[in-house]
Amino acid sequence: MVQRVLVIGAGPSGLTSIKACLDEGLQPTCFESSHDIGGLWRFKEKPEPGRANIYQSVVINSSKEMMSFSDFPPPAQLPNNMHHSQVLLYLRLYAQAFDLLQHIHLQTTVLSVKPTPDFAVTGQWEVETERGQGQWEVETERGQGQREVETERGQGQREVETERGQGQRETHVFDAVMVCTGHFTQPHLPLTDFTGIESFEGRCFHSWEYRSAEGMQGKRVLVIGIGNSGGDIAVEISRVAEKVYLSTRSGAWVVSRVGQGGLPADLVGTSRLHVMMQKLVPSWFNRMLEKKLNEAFDHTLYGLRPKHRFFAQIPVVNDDLPARIISGRVQLKPNVKEFCGSSVVFVDESVINEVDVVVFATGYNYSFPFLPPALQAKCGYRLRLYKHVFPPGLTRPTLAVVGFIHGLGAINPLAEMQARWATRVFKGLSALPSEETMVEEIQKDTTGMHQRFSCSDRNPLQVDYIPYLDSLAEQVGARPNIPWLLMKDPRLALQVLLGPCTPYQYRLEGPGRWAGARQAILTQWQRVVQPFRTRVVPQPETRPSSRWRIVVVFSGVTLLCCICYNKPLFRSPP
Repeated sequence: MVQRVLVIGAGPSGLTSIKACLDEGLQPTCFESSHDIGGLWRFKEKPEPGRANIYQSVVINSSKEMMSFSDFPPPAQLPNNMHHSQVLLYLRLYAQAFDLLQHIHLQTTVLSVKPTPDFAVTGQWEVETERGQGQWEVETERGQGQREVETERGQGQREVETERGQGQRETHVFDAVMVCTGHFTQPHLPLTDFTGIESFEGRCFHSWEYRSAEGMQGKRVLVIGIGNSGGDIAVEISRVAEKVYLSTRSGAWVVSRVGQGGLPADLVGTSRLHVMMQKLVPSWFNRMLEKKLNEAFDHTLYGLRPKHRFFAQIPVVNDDLPARIISGRVQLKPNVKEFCGSSVVFVDESVINEVDVVVFATGYNYSFPFLPPALQAKCGYRLRLYKHVFPPGLTRPTLAVVGFIHGLGAINPLAEMQARWATRVFKGLSALPSEETMVEEIQKDTTGMHQRFSCSDRNPLQVDYIPYLDSLAEQVGARPNIPWLLMKDPRLALQVLLGPCTPYQYRLEGPGRWAGARQAILTQWQRVVQPFRTRVVPQPETRPSSRWRIVVVFSGVTLLCCICYNKPLFRSPP
């Protein structure tokens, strides 16, 4: 029987995995290699090898209601799109609210995870760790194997540590393992792909190292890659540099955080009804979205239009890039052909001279060096995992990968649902299909994913956000039953169907049900509006909606919901 569960990593995925274990009565132990929680969202003044890093100005792309955990709404006063320091604050509040910190062992690196000799019977894992090898900022260095370092813990408390020699190695045995180490730790720097790069006379580095525009004043800068990091860095540097060029091989659709009426964009047009429409008429839905984006600015005119359709790849979220392009502060360029000293030649034979700095925003490689090679097998570009969580070849399903996922939405709800499902599988409350069935489904899913999305080594996987959440919620028994809600609680049902698909929907029923879920859904717009109320302006009078319109909408929604969900109308919830 599974009791002791190892959680590797104390970022968002690790924290929600600890809580999922506690919710199921399991005993979690979390090993975190750094000196603090937060993972990606813990800003480091200097890059720490082997760990995710962010730059000083990072603001989260998802709004707070969409990125929250399902039973922990964000404080109303926090802005809708939070600065990284506020995201870390939210994670600290979450950890404190559910008493997670006592289960976390900091500065403990997992070196290897391998099945015990009797794994076929016990399903247990032998785990080797090393303590005291956290990578800190070095202040002084004295002699061999001894150094004084300074770390920052918790809420600004600073502590001086001294590290002597090698860290202490220990071996542990756990009943199950949850891998929550993320995939932004190994920067991909493809220097060999660029002819003549060895002749470049300036500075070049990966976006993983970027912290701020300090030192870029008056420089001529080339940013290679137009993902979210490339767009952000190009915009920020363009405020101080002489000139910034942004090179892209494939282009990108660019969306703003600010949606219709000034509301967060991911709260508008992300309802279950929109998902149904997209499923029924996918080509039309793509065209309508692309038309709307081009009404804001013509992606062809701006040199941004990609070959792929909107839903084929995660768009670039950037509020300022169009303004920097129209003002000439950022200039779009095609892919780089070669470097010639301080000059750069592009595939269209255009040339820019006297380039001082090149920033490679070229993505990341993913690896799990502590896992056995058999558990790192791939199917296409992705890891060979059933529903992106479980390796299919284990005789006992006691290892799960949590948070290694990519979709058009926040990762926190995805990781949380994966963790909830995984812990129920560990306990035997949810069963996996046979290995043969899982392998067939992985292959089928991979084929479909490659047909619909632009996958690559750098973007190994992508899922349909709400359908994927629903598929896992179905396994957990927590998928909202909308036909039943329409009969039982119409007001809530309409919010679930027509409003943004916030994570609280997955706490309305089933295992892990939260009594506050209904209220969290009905008050979510109040929390959205609250940060704007720094200067209250009286609302103009508006005419109430006609009664017949409400009746028609309600009737149509009920009919559409029943058809699309294909469930008996009067089915009682489990």
